[in-house]
Amino acid sequence: MHTPMKLSLSVLALSLALAGCASIPPDTQQLPQQDLATIQMAADIHLASEGWPAALWWRQFQDAQLDQLIEHALSSSPNLDVANARIGSALSAFDAQHAQRGPRIDLGANASRQRYSGNGLMPAPIGGNYYNETTVGVQAHYDLDWWGKHKAQIAASLGEVNARRAEYAMAEQMLAAEIARHYFSMQNGWARMDNLHALVKLQQQLVVDKEKRIANGLGVSDDHLSAQTRLSLLQQQIALLETQVVTEREALRALLGTSLGADASALANLQPKEAQALPHALPGKLGMELLARRPDLQAARWRVQAAMSTIEAAQASFYPDIDLGASFGLDAIKLGKLLQSGSRTLFIGPALSLPLFDSGRLQAQLAGARSERNELIADYNQNVFNVVRDVAQAGARVQGVENQLRLQQENLRASEAQLRNANARLKQGLADRATQLNAEMTVRGQVDLGMQLQNQRQDAEINLTVALGGGYRGSSDFAASADTVTTKQ
Repeated sequence: MHTPMKLSLSVLALSLALAGCASIPPDTQQLPQQDLATIQMAADIHLASEGWPAALWWRQFQDAQLDQLIEHALSSSPNLDVANARIGSALSAFDAQHAQRGPRIDLGANASRQRYSGNGLMPAPIGGNYYNETTVGVQAHYDLDWWGKHKAQIAASLGEVNARRAEYAMAEQMLAAEIARHYFSMQNGWARMDNLHALVKLQQQLVVDKEKRIANGLGVSDDHLSAQTRLSLLQQQIALLETQVVTEREALRALLGTSLGADASALANLQPKEAQALPHALPGKLGMELLARRPDLQAARWRVQAAMSTIEAAQASFYPDIDLGASFGLDAIKLGKLLQSGSRTLFIGPALSLPLFDSGRLQAQLAGARSERNELIADYNQNVFNVVRDVAQAGARVQGVENQLRLQQENLRASEAQLRNANARLKQGLADRATQLNAEMTVRGQVDLGMQLQNQRQDAEINLTVALGGGYRGSSDFAASADTVTTKQ
């Protein structure tokens, strides 16, 4: 007879509780999130083939020295310590949120001695006397998370973990790219110095030739001074390149985390090597595939997802919070009776907390979460367009340098043809030594220009690789395992 009545009262109480909840204001200001499937690139930016960079993209240059430098840096560089520490902080926050989801059991014990007033509420013999009280108990609490507040908080902290991991991958890519840039710049300096030393020898021969012609009355001093000036300029370029090589070496030392007193064999044993400049492939369409390979864009996406979960947690705060509590213990005013059966205490029951009026605190908290979400969506949308811009600009630079290289190769072939003609005329006595030296120096000058363009091409290829995400693929293993744990809870 009483069971239906109790059930009806429980349903009525729950209905009243829900009716008494603070009302959730509607979300009318949510920004739309950019759809990557609609992103396209300008039709005039394209390369010969399709594809994406590989994860270990630097190996395409087929340079064992570069491979060793990057692998050493990725394993021990201090540049990654900050990003790694941030991952640790995010994991700690995730563990803390996940622990809040589970039950809690506490052991408590206290002992006190108290004198009750002889003129208070307690009459004699309690009033006016001292009494000892000892309490030992075990308390258990479990939040039912009826509205998914804790689950949403766990999802938000998980999103931050994934964002930090994506940022770490971006830090790795930037580190590898910086090492490759400085390494190729050092190699370019060495190659250009060798070529300039050959140019200096040719220019010295030309200076001697001018001196002889002046001595024989066949030349003027202005020609000799002009030749001397060109010789000085070439020597100045060599000095600048020597400084460049030292500067690039020290930049590599800092990136590798190698001090002057430490083992710097990775730098000391570097040898000049001609790098393989391989063309990168640019995708015809920029859609969801781009999201999987730009770690900074993926980090922004994870933060948007975390903000969505934060909003869910803020909305759950508007509903009643049901907590199951239980305690078992012993309580006695005499220590000798503490372990007797009559000293047992027992409590079990649910606790309900219902927000009725909080001066707008919950609404302000929800509004703040929504504003942060909009900020992150706006940042994500801007990052999408920045990514497309980076890829387009990097692809355009690669195309531009390749066009310059084609023109330079044509000029080099023309200069080599002129040198062959000068050598033939010299053998036939139809040209002098100066003509042949000038033709050979023109060839060397074109070779130097080609080396500079090759270095620009390598740098542009590295920029394109980073813009395309460097073959990064975000792993969902951690997210899947964490979601499984949350579901089981």
